[in-house]
Parts: sequence; structure tokens; C-alpha cells
Amino acid sequence: MRVTGVPVTCRGLVFIYRLDGYDVVALSRVDLDIAAGEAVALVGPSGSGKSTLLSLMAGLLRPSAGSLRVGDHDLSRAGDAELQRMRATELGVVLQGDRNLIPYLSALDNVRFAQRGVPRARRVPAMDLLETVGMSGAAARTPGELTPGGRQRLSVAVGAAVGGGLLLADEPTSQLDAEARESVVAALSAVRDRGSTVVVVTHDPGVAARFGRSVTIRDGRVGAEGRRGEDFLVVGTDGAVHLPAELLTDMPPGTLLRVRRDSGSGELRLSPAETAEVRPT
Repeated sequence: MRVTGVPVTCRGLVFIYRLDGYDVVALSRVDLDIAAGEAVALVGPSGSGKSTLLSLMAGLLRPSAGSLRVGDHDLSRAGDAELQRMRATELGVVLQGDRNLIPYLSALDNVRFAQRGVPRARRVPAMDLLETVGMSGAAARTPGELTPGGRQRLSVAVGAAVGGGLLLADEPTSQLDAEARESVVAALSAVRDRGSTVVVVTHDPGVAARFGRSVTIRDGRVGAEGRRGEDFLVVGTDGAVHLPAELLTDMPPGTLLRVRRDSGSGELRLSPAETAEVRPT
């Protein structure tokens, strides 16, 4: 049974939280489009805002400003009841450390339990989901009887059980060895192949490279994108461009840059200005 993925659209998305009496801007004017059925990895340093962005997509946090649409839902305006229905029937979340598993239920019953809010006509057979993630042979086992990689693959099946329109995974390969990491990435790819939109937060460049597209979040903004192995800078709606971290050694914040277009190739060239010209006012 093939599922229908849902698109995600962010426009000027802002999230601010309060810490020790101060406002902290976790996300600042994020613009992002994720097509239905696309697989995207969100990458970036710790504290950059990528997990916050995932939580906003899941409806677990409310945007402070801007807009965020998941399928037909405007999460900037949706009420609690609408968000609850969306999470129960249209999107799944894979948490770090297999926290979305019930330890005393079998693998098969974990998937069935996750489907309790989904209309029967829309349910994907639980055994089909276990087969998708390579766990059909462990249907009768409890999470404690599985390997770490097996538990995480079961978490992927549980996340996809609600209908598979959108699957969000927060560091699903964290603390796994190479073999287990590969099996979890394969499970996520298999869910995507069934039609789901898959968005993964990861700090592992090797994992990010396995997805068709990676989006780098820096300082609460989209700083770069990777597609088919090539990295690109992203120009924000305000004209801002985030330089790669390795360039900031030679061009630290505050550096004056000249921008020139090559008359032959048409390419834009950035070069640090050696001295600043001071003109009388």
C-alpha cells in the first residue's frame, strides 16, 4: 500500500523562547520548502535550531511569527484539537533512544498501538510496516529483546504507523555502530520509497549524504543546502548569506567584502577589502 506524502512550507518562521528572563531567538526568518515525498536531512552545529524546527513541524511547539504549513494544516493558527488529530493520524515522530516504544509490548503490538487513532480504512497492515523496515522476523519480540539498531528500526515503523504522510526523526542513528546506522538509514529510505515525506535531524555528515537533500541550519537560519553531493549557499529573504565555517577564519565577522561579477563568465566573486575607503560626509 503506497501512502501519500505531505509537503512542508516555512515562510519567515520565527521561534523565540524565554530563558533566565531573556528572550532567546532559536529560529530567525526560516524559509524552507519540502516537497511531498521528499527526503531531507537537517544538519548543523548543536544549538543551531534544527531540532527546534523539527518540533515546530510536529506541532509540539508554536511559531512565534511567520507561517508553517504541513499539508493542509496552518500550524501558525491551528488549535490544540487540530494539532492533536494531525499527530494522531498524519505524521509520525521517531525520538532519540527509542523513546516512542512501549517496552512490554511485542514489536507487532507496538505498531498496532501506534495505529489506534488511524481509521481502519487508512491503516497500513502492521506486518507490512515491519517488513518495510526489515523487522518482520522479530514481530513477537519485545524492544528489550532487540539490538539497538533493531529497536531504532522498530521506532521507524512505529513512527510511520500513523499513516506515513510525514515522518520526522530526531537523531535516529545517534550512538549506533556503523552496521546499525546503515540499517536505520535503509529503513528510513524504505519508508520514503512508500511515498512518505521524511525529515531527519542528524549531526552525522555520512547520514545526511544518504538523503537526496541536506539543509544546514546556522544561527537559526537556513545557511546552506546540499544536493547530489554538492553544497550551495542560500540567500535569505533579507539578502543575508551565511559563509561556510571554514571561511570565517580568513573572513571573520565584520570583514569588508567586495562583490564583483566576472565580465567573461558572469560569476560573482567575493574578495576581502584590504583597506576601507573613508569618504568625507
